Amino acid sequence: MATLHFVPQHEEDRVYSISGKALKLTTDDDIKPYLQELAKLKTCTKLDLSGNTIGTEASEALAEFIANTAQVRDSLVEVNFADLYTSRLVDEVVDSLKFLLPVLLKCPKLEIVNFSDNAFGLRTIELLENYIAHAVNIKHLILSNNGMGPFAGERIGKALFHLAQNKKAASKPFLETFICGRNRLENGSAVYLALGLKSHSEGLKVVKLYQNGIRPKGVATLIHYGLQYLKALEIFDLQDNTFTKHASFILAKALPTWKDSLYELNLNDCLLKTTGSDEVFKVFTKVKFSNLHVLKFEYNEMSQDTIESYFLPAMEKGNLPKLEKLEINGNRLDEDSDALDLLQSKFDDLEVDDLEEADSEEEEDDDDDDDDEDEKLEEIETEKLEKELLEVQVDDLAERLAGTEIN
Repeated sequence: MATLHFVPQHEEDRVYSISGKALKLTTDDDIKPYLQELAKLKTCTKLDLSGNTIGTEASEALAEFIANTAQVRDSLVEVNFADLYTSRLVDEVVDSLKFLLPVLLKCPKLEIVNFSDNAFGLRTIELLENYIAHAVNIKHLILSNNGMGPFAGERIGKALFHLAQNKKAASKPFLETFICGRNRLENGSAVYLALGLKSHSEGLKVVKLYQNGIRPKGVATLIHYGLQYLKALEIFDLQDNTFTKHASFILAKALPTWKDSLYELNLNDCLLKTTGSDEVFKVFTKVKFSNLHVLKFEYNEMSQDTIESYFLPAMEKGNLPKLEKLEINGNRLDEDSDALDLLQSKFDDLEVDDLEEADSEEEEDDDDDDDDEDEKLEEIETEKLEKELLEVQVDDLAERLAGTEIN
């Protein structure tokens, strides 16, 4: 299974970290002592500056140091620049990225980049888009809690698509990890984000898009036009977005695609409701998920009948042989039932201390009667959109070549 601890710790590897020291690195003099320490390492595979704050002048000094220090530039595998701009003005963040992003493209082994917990927003999107599209060496991209919004999310999706084309041209492996949670991506980003993820279908193993305010139509779009093409997906995390029955049906159709690869399915707080929950758990009764270790399904208005009619039979059939962690708290379950007693005997850490009272059958039917046309999956001419993106990339390349001076 893919994890987020990527850097091998061999004897020749070196990690340089000043993580969490709350240093205010504003000037060249502020960062100089740390660059001097870094220069003493024979190699540096991981550079972790997270939890500090860096200004424009210090960023320029750091960029110049990396560019001109071969033992760092040529050996870096992982960079953690999370939470790096606390108290900085937007202009400082933009200017800092203008120095740092281009130099990261010069690091031939850089595979893991973490930019989380930085207030990037729209002012930085052009810089990020250009970086992502050309970072052919990266395999793991972490962009959570960056204040993106739907328009920036769409641009990120397009950048992922262009990255895939550039990786193909350079014979580089596709992305394996894409984490983009807490970014208010909403429905507006779904189409191009789906196409961007689909373009890395041969590589992606981890996709986390939690807490993005994505509604059923957007979730359905992401799955139908993007995620269902990821044949080797191991971790699927859409926690705290909204499914209802529309997106749940789309997910149920896609789930068998990952029957051999899926390790963790996180649908906590996704409001699948009774009908949607039934559709998802029915899949487990029909298909064996040989590698599913973690199932998170809290606060979804799932009913007791879903457990008794689908989940327990799936387990009895041996269709979930590796399942070791289960989260089903906050659903409409009967705490004093034989079914939950059985589950608690199988899963030692199962919590069922915040269950919702079961509604009457009439109320449950009303809850699931959500035939809002606006939430249904829209038919999209994805081939046309992909062709347009390819044309943009070709036009951009021609423009760059035309502007290149040959001496």
